[in-house]
Parts: sequence; structure tokens; C-alpha cells
Amino acid sequence: MGVFKEEPRRLDGHQSRCPYCGLLQDRAVTLEHDWVLLEPDLAPLAHTVPAEHRWIELSDGRVTVYGVCPPDPYQRCRVEHRLACSAQPLPDLWPWLTMLRGENERRAERQAAPEPPQLPEQWPDAG
Repeated sequence: MGVFKEEPRRLDGHQSRCPYCGLLQDRAVTLEHDWVLLEPDLAPLAHTVPAEHRWIELSDGRVTVYGVCPPDPYQRCRVEHRLACSAQPLPDLWPWLTMLRGENERRAERQAAPEPPQLPEQWPDAG
């Protein structure tokens, strides 16, 4: 998101190409009159998307983050294209999970490493 020189327009078929993958993405104006780029033709059930990544379309065509937990089981939402873009790294959706994954990776490396050499019963200079 950022500041645009042109006046924000409502979500009514305005699309642009992703500079990373080249696919189309829907340009939508937010309640704050900023832009968000949404994945076209995708409206998953809101409860399947993390709260801070649920974008719902309002009656006036703008979109807003829908952080209600738990959401209505039938509520649909939109998803930012950057989450679906294959040419961009996936953002850190759950920092604690990313830390856990890193720690599990280190733990697996430690388990796969050969056993450290056995120390002698008595050191030669410990007499």
C-alpha cells in the first residue's frame, strides 16, 4: 500500500498486473482511501483466513480488514495477491510459528549430527 497521485476508485473491475509474477490482481480502495491489491476470483470462507488478512467488500465498493473472531461461518472474504503470488516470499503470518519452525530445524540438525567424541575419564594434565 502507498500514496497514489490519482483519486482512489471503487472496486469495479480495475485490475493491474503484479510486477513480480505478471498476473492480474484487483485494485481495491480501503476505508482509509489507500489501495490494496487482491487476488481476483477468490473468495474463501473467512474462518479459513487469518483474521488480519481477511478483506471484506463493503456495500460502497471499498474493502476493510475483517478481524472478527470467530467470523460468521458463511462470511466470504478476499485475500491479498501478495499472499498468493508465487514470485514473492510468503510473509510471516504467525511469528511464533516461524520461531518454532526455526527451533525445530535446529533440533533436527542436532539429532542428525554424529555423537560428539567421548571425553577421557581423566584429563592428562589433571593429576
